[in-house]
Amino acid sequence: MLRPILMGLVAGQRSMTPLAALAGAARNGNLPYDNGPARLMSHPLIAAGGVAMAALEMAGDKMKDAPDRTVFLGLLARTITSGFAGAALSPPKRQLAGAALGIGTALAASFVGLAMRKRAMRKYGQTSTGFAEEAIVFPAANLIANAR
Repeated sequence: MLRPILMGLVAGQRSMTPLAALAGAARNGNLPYDNGPARLMSHPLIAAGGVAMAALEMAGDKMKDAPDRTVFLGLLARTITSGFAGAALSPPKRQLAGAALGIGTALAASFVGLAMRKRAMRKYGQTSTGFAEEAIVFPAANLIANAR
């Protein structure tokens, strides 16, 4: 049940990145369980949507008027995607627990990550800190989703 927690950390920073990572893992047959969320992410249209939403979020994060990740809609998106990812990465009959672990971790990580990002932004600016955050989060999400 470590993977739902780790993916929750990812979702706390980038809400849509878990979907993109799950889409890639599903396409490669690397999701650990054959469950509903995993099957859904293997559908080409759903996978493409997850990747597109992650790309748009990454682009939007660099904009000066980007809202904080802790606004209601940001937390709602993190709740949905981390819960979905937690269920996809959990064994049968433990999907609800995986979803709960993912959600709890994502919500806590959102606030911690925002505080860290704001501190870094004062020194390095919004765009460079956004790229640095993604340089950590995106590969981590792919490792989590594709781990065997």
